[in-house]
Parts: sequence; C-alpha cells; structure tokens
Amino acid sequence: MAEAAAELLERAARRDAALEELRALRVAVQAVPPAALRARLGEHHLVALFGLLGVNDREQVSACVSILERLLQALDPLYVIQNLREELQKGLFHPDDSVKILTMSQVARIVEDSAAVTEILHSPELLQQIINCIGEEKIAVAKEAIKSLSRIARSQQGLEALFGSSLLGDLRKVMATSDVVRYRVYELIVEISSVSAESLNYCANSGIIPELIGELTGEDVLVRATCIEMLTSLAHTPHGRQHLAQQGVIDRISNIILGADSDPFSSFYLPGFVKFFGNLAIVDSPQQICERYPVFMEKVLEMAESQDPTMIGVAVDTLGILGSTVEGKQVLQKTRSRFQNLLSKIGHQAKNAPTELRLRCLDAISSLLYLPPEQQTEDLLRMTESWFTSLSSQPLELFRSISTQPFPDLHCGALRVFTAIANQPWAQKLMLDSPGFVEYVVDRSVEPDKASKDAKYELVKALVNSKTIAEIFGNQYYLRLRAYLHEGPYYVKAVSTTAVEGAE
Repeated sequence: MAEAAAELLERAARRDAALEELRALRVAVQAVPPAALRARLGEHHLVALFGLLGVNDREQVSACVSILERLLQALDPLYVIQNLREELQKGLFHPDDSVKILTMSQVARIVEDSAAVTEILHSPELLQQIINCIGEEKIAVAKEAIKSLSRIARSQQGLEALFGSSLLGDLRKVMATSDVVRYRVYELIVEISSVSAESLNYCANSGIIPELIGELTGEDVLVRATCIEMLTSLAHTPHGRQHLAQQGVIDRISNIILGADSDPFSSFYLPGFVKFFGNLAIVDSPQQICERYPVFMEKVLEMAESQDPTMIGVAVDTLGILGSTVEGKQVLQKTRSRFQNLLSKIGHQAKNAPTELRLRCLDAISSLLYLPPEQQTEDLLRMTESWFTSLSSQPLELFRSISTQPFPDLHCGALRVFTAIANQPWAQKLMLDSPGFVEYVVDRSVEPDKASKDAKYELVKALVNSKTIAEIFGNQYYLRLRAYLHEGPYYVKAVSTTAVEGAE
C-alpha cells in the first residue's frame, strides 16, 4: 500500500492526477502508517496538492483536503511552517470553508509547538489573515482563529506582535464588521487577559477592555447580557477581579442591579448580573461580597420568591453556588426565616416544576445540604437538619418518591440529595427510621441504567465511609452496604439453572 501511495503522490506532484486517482490516493494514505508516509513525502508533493485546491471542483477540493489532512498530521509542525508558509496563507484566503478549517487546524498545531510558534511571529501576513478569520461566517473557522491567537499571546513576543504593531489595527477593523464579530474579539481579549496580569495590561492599554466595560451601560440590553458573561469569565482570575474592582466595574454592576426594578427590560440582563456576583462570591468570600453588596443577596431572594421560572432558576443556581461552602451557608443562615420559607418553595418546585427547573432545584439542594466530615460541628449539623426539614413536611419521602420516577435525570438528582446528607448522623437516623429505606438503598434492581447505578453506588460509598454508620445502622445493614461497595456498581448476582429432563 505504501508503494501505491508513493506512486499516486508522484502523479499528483506532476498535477496530472485524475479525480479517480485522487480518490485512490485518499484511500491509500489512510491505510499507510504516518511513519511510512513521512519517509516517502517530499515538499513538492504537498505544494502540488495545495495547488490542486485552486479549482472550481468541489469533489477534487474535498479529496485534496482529506489527503492533506492525513499527510500534514504525519509531519512536524516546525517543518510545516518553514516549508509551507505561503500555502497556509493562501489556504486562509480560500473560498471553501473546508480548506480554511484544514489550514486553521495546522496553525493550531504550529502554535502549540514551542519551536514552531516563533516562526508564526515572523509572519505578519499570516498573522493578519488569522485575525481576519475571526470575521468568517463559519463559526468553526472563527473559533480556531480565536484559539490560535490566544495561544500565540501566551508569550511576551506574542503579546508584542498582537498589541505592539499594526496587527492591533487589523483586530479593530475586524471588530467593526458586525456585533457578532465584535463579541468574538471580546472573547479573544478576555481569554488573553485571563492568563496573567501582564496580559491584562496589554489588553487594557489596547483600549478594547475599556470598550467591553463600556458596553455594560449601553442602551442595548442584549449587548449587556453578552458583556456581563465575558466579565464573569475575567472575574475568575485574581488579577481580573482586582482590575474590575479598581475600575469601579463591580460597583457599577451593583448599581445596575439596584436600578433594575425601574427598567422594564431588566429581565434580559439581570440573570447574568446576578450570576456575576454568585461567581464572585464563590471565588472570593461569600460573606465579604454579600456584606459589601447587599443588593446582590436581596435580589437573589427576590428572584427566588418570584413567579417567573427563569428568575427562579437563576436564583436557585446562585443559592446552590453560595451554599456550596460553609461560609456561604452561614451567610444564608443569617437571613433566618426568609431563607427557611424559601427552602419550602424550593422543595415544592423540586416536586412540581417543569423537569429542567426540578433538576436545578435538586442540584442546589445537594450543594446546600452537603457538609464535609471535618466541618460537621454541632451547630452546622443542626443547621443542615433544619434546612432539610424546611423543604417539605416529609422530605425523605419527597426525594424517595422522585427517585422512583422513570426519569433517569430526576432519579439521579434525588440520589445525589441522599448522597449529600449520607455522612450526617441525623440523616442516617432518618434513613434507618424510614420503613424500607435501607432495603431500597441495597436493592440493585431499581437502577435501570449506568448513570443510576453510578449514582446509587456513590450513595452507598458515602454511607460506608461515614464514621457513624456502623453504630447507627447496626452490624447487619452495615455489612450489606459494605458487600454492595465491594461488589461494585454493576454487580449482577449469578442465577443457577437446573436442567429438567424433557425440557426444551
């Protein structure tokens, strides 16, 4: 097969390969190992195949793209950029998206290679064309361009090339193409800024980060919603949070939430603004964020108490994020009866809302109720127990009824709630006192699919690993749980059969 591929490659190199032979070459190169291809491949073969892309024949272009994909993967990225620079540049101008994607995938390989990436930095024309690809209609091409440029910007040289030369002007030209493309450039800038404080300084000095921040107070509510998502990504890094705080952005977002009641269009952007603070609280300090920006906590509780399923969903997610840490739990506990009443509503939604909201409620309840063993003080255990009892008049039965429904997602969601409380003594006593509950836990026949079996196994593991389980459940049940854990999630008991004479 290697001989056949070599012969067909020679025909292609002379540019007299018919379409039939290109099809045969496509099959041949797939069958030959990359090392064998590398040994027989010359630069003239590749240049010729790139040349064969310059025709108005979709089938020929498709065949050449498939062949080049296979051949180029067999070559070192440094070789590709040193010997095929011009071909790559032409590929990015090609009218066929499959050629652009092929070329961008090679650029992606080059920028991931420490020796090859510097070669791209000495190719301003190629860099310019990669920037232009951000404006491509085909999202796959634009995504590859963003990925490659953000990788290039990881080095000091790359930052200088993008922001200290005429390429910044090219980036601004592309931004002006449309709103959609402008957001793509913002996405790139946020990705670059997230790497280090130095990267963020380059992006801020370019003027693009200040423009992104300026969109927050623009008239277009949909632009605001997109903008806050990007700033939330930036706030995940300490230097990003520091920059946003220094520029007064966090105070500005707080004030927008404060004024949202008088804005009839606030429902478009409010969820994103609340999520921003929810993420900020979890990466920073829930107590400090909630004390410094009380409007955030007030708005979350308001949204959870509303009748709007969209707002309830965002509020429930945010409460789950806040309550995933002990500090966040204590912040919620300070709202006293208001939060307890809210838990009753969340329990009701977990039972009666549309499926998607039910799942979000179950996930939030799991986060709120989980306590790591090392943080199980008497006060915190009393708190999680009171929260659990606030969810429903019979909370254990509520989640058990959800776990027996024939919907795998809900089934697993309810099992995750049991797993969250499984290592807390009060919950173990409740489980033991609930008729048939322990039998349900060790019954493998009620788990219909892999996800359910895995979720049940996690529950058993959480029970067995608890220090109090043997004392509370007693030896008999404890040993059954340990046997379940030992047998693994997918154990099937062997059934012996007896042959009966005359039976078919």
